[in-house]
Amino acid sequence: MSDHHRYLLQHLLEHKRFIEQQVAEVEMQIERQVRPIQEEVELLRTIPGVEKVTAWSLIAEIGVNMEQFASARHLVSWAGLCPGSHESAGKQKSGKTRRGNQAVRRFLCQAAWAASRSRKTYLAAQFRRFSQRIGRKRSLIAVAHTILTIAYHLLHRKQTYQDLGPDYFERSHAESLQKSLVRRLERLGNIVILQPTHKESLPYPKMGRDAVSRRRVVFEGATACRCGTPSP
Repeated sequence: MSDHHRYLLQHLLEHKRFIEQQVAEVEMQIERQVRPIQEEVELLRTIPGVEKVTAWSLIAEIGVNMEQFASARHLVSWAGLCPGSHESAGKQKSGKTRRGNQAVRRFLCQAAWAASRSRKTYLAAQFRRFSQRIGRKRSLIAVAHTILTIAYHLLHRKQTYQDLGPDYFERSHAESLQKSLVRRLERLGNIVILQPTHKESLPYPKMGRDAVSRRRVVFEGATACRCGTPSP
């Protein structure tokens, strides 16, 4: 490395420090401006993936008075996070989202990506569930849709976010999940018999239907605690 390289690197380092100082000063100014609505900022920060800057940006775009939107669906549609409905001759042609508010879409997709990387949260489970069917990019839009819907209700009700848990889909669709797993095991050449367990260590809560008791899979010719192919 020559003196010329050191000179250029020194200027780059000074420029980097200058930019960081400017960013810090702008953030301090924003913090002073949002003090009257700090409660709303903290409510939004309870959502996984939503940090301080994201909460500031969202409030800057939609405000804190949700009475201006008839419902959460109207807000999501205004932001352009609803799937399109292009139908012709009874056939669905495209589900592409409309343009909407590009700023809201951008930072909510960033928040959705951060939420998808979180551990043991409903939003992360939603991202994984959708990714298997519609891909990662569309899943980010779906999670961003959910985050904006949650933000609407938090600001409207003045309540903190209560996570549904990573096993929400399993609890709410326990019967269909059970049938799906049984079909997969049968395709592998197993004979599956379902027997309800007597001890409920982790009962499933009621999700709009009768509470579904936990079950375990017992293979014919195998032990009750072990999975395997049936004995000949």
